[in-house]
Amino acid sequence: MSVQQGSGQQGTVASRPREQWSGQLGFILSAIGSAVGLGNIWRFPGVAYENGGGAFLIPYLIALVTAGIPILFLDYAIGHRFRGSSPTAFRRLGGKAGKWLESLGWFQVWICIVIAVYYAAVVAWAASYFTFSFDLRWGDDTAGFFVTEFLQTSEPGFSSQFVPAVLIPLVLVWVAVLAVLGSGIAKGVQRANLIFLPLLVVAFLILVVRALFLDGAMTGLDALFTPDFSALGDPNVWIAAYSQIFFSLSIAFGIMITYSSYRNRRANVTAPALVVAFANSSFEIIAGIGVFATLGYFAFQQGVGVDELEGITGVGLSFITFPAIVSQMPGGPLFGALFFGSLVMAGFTSLLSVLQVVSSAFQDKFGITARQASIRVGSALAIVSVLLFSTTTGLITLDTVDQWANNIGIVGAAIAATILVIWVLRKGPELAAHLNAVSTFKVGPIWQLLVGVLAPIVLLYMLIQRIIVLTTEGYEGYPLWYLAVAGWGTVAVILIGAISMTALRWKHDPDDFTPWPSAEALKELKK
Repeated sequence: MSVQQGSGQQGTVASRPREQWSGQLGFILSAIGSAVGLGNIWRFPGVAYENGGGAFLIPYLIALVTAGIPILFLDYAIGHRFRGSSPTAFRRLGGKAGKWLESLGWFQVWICIVIAVYYAAVVAWAASYFTFSFDLRWGDDTAGFFVTEFLQTSEPGFSSQFVPAVLIPLVLVWVAVLAVLGSGIAKGVQRANLIFLPLLVVAFLILVVRALFLDGAMTGLDALFTPDFSALGDPNVWIAAYSQIFFSLSIAFGIMITYSSYRNRRANVTAPALVVAFANSSFEIIAGIGVFATLGYFAFQQGVGVDELEGITGVGLSFITFPAIVSQMPGGPLFGALFFGSLVMAGFTSLLSVLQVVSSAFQDKFGITARQASIRVGSALAIVSVLLFSTTTGLITLDTVDQWANNIGIVGAAIAATILVIWVLRKGPELAAHLNAVSTFKVGPIWQLLVGVLAPIVLLYMLIQRIIVLTTEGYEGYPLWYLAVAGWGTVAVILIGAISMTALRWKHDPDDFTPWPSAEALKELKK
């Protein structure tokens, strides 16, 4: 598959022209592959169920339209106009203030570094469970198997005792993902998404159809979709909706900035963003149907109500509850293989996008190739991932790091980006004009209002609320010293990493760049 190349003036910071997606379809599928991840399958159904059931779809769709899509447009506009990785794009956007704004880009990159090293472990778990499905190796005590036998979980801390059942698949996951990254955008990332995303959709649709014909399936769907409109009066339900949209769309931590930077100069930007956003939400709703139809069957088999079931979100749903269900249902091994195969594919494409943010940033800063970034940077991250998450403390470390990286790191980065871009640098009109110059779906003052006012207010509330809870109540009963090291220490690593990388010299001057269309041309277009 050929890679379309632009001229040197189109925004590369190295001597090579910047890679591009082979076409719009490749970009859209890759962006959907990034957005559709593990959270779509194991987070959305439980969040919807716990926040008003069918009524939750109202704040969910409002959050999608008022925050998710507007911030997605912002990411696309920054990446497409300034033609670089997150640090490159923010530096160019900042103009004279570019040096300090580059740090925000590196903050996003370091968030991706942190996420990548533990996300790979979850993909490895899913890959192991895919093989376990065929002989139902987890037995009758799925919780005991997962925590004690498979992960061999010990007390909070940092162990040097490796777990072979995790170590081997984790190494294989890193070998696979770095091989794809080293092949570049069109021949690597895009090709992987062209293969895995259709397979994921087909496999999950088969799983959903099978689940709908199980005894008790309709009871499960009733539990999910029966609306509780009184929940709409609870502010926490609305925050849950904005949170779900925010974390689900892969926005505000560099992924969509990076992906859009590989688009052709004249490519339509906003229309594909709408396709990506609604495709992601559609998959979440389909996942909710499949998961709760299956939970309805489980409740029927147990002779209890769906509301009495435990472990309906996150790791517990995927690696404890679902294996228990698979063991009881007709054709369980095939159902389990489809479920865990879907987790592997969804996780793998999302992991690719997270690591592409890192790879692209290092390529821009140091003038290295995709293959060199994959070998040097990727290998270092793989070693850290193996040392931290293939040991007996891997589960607890993963849980803690994930909590701080997402709820403090990503939310903080989003608040900083929206306020700095819209209010401090006043770049809203320029970015809106750029979107309108190249796109069919136009944006205006309402878009700037949503990005510059509504999004920061909601996100700031989420951040403050989470900081208060984490500082006053701790997390999961883990020791305070451990939360200080693994939790707040993660935020410190991200901050120090961002400052350190900003201080290093560029291989090629990133400021030797002229945006297209020019500022003068955009002013003419607005008349």
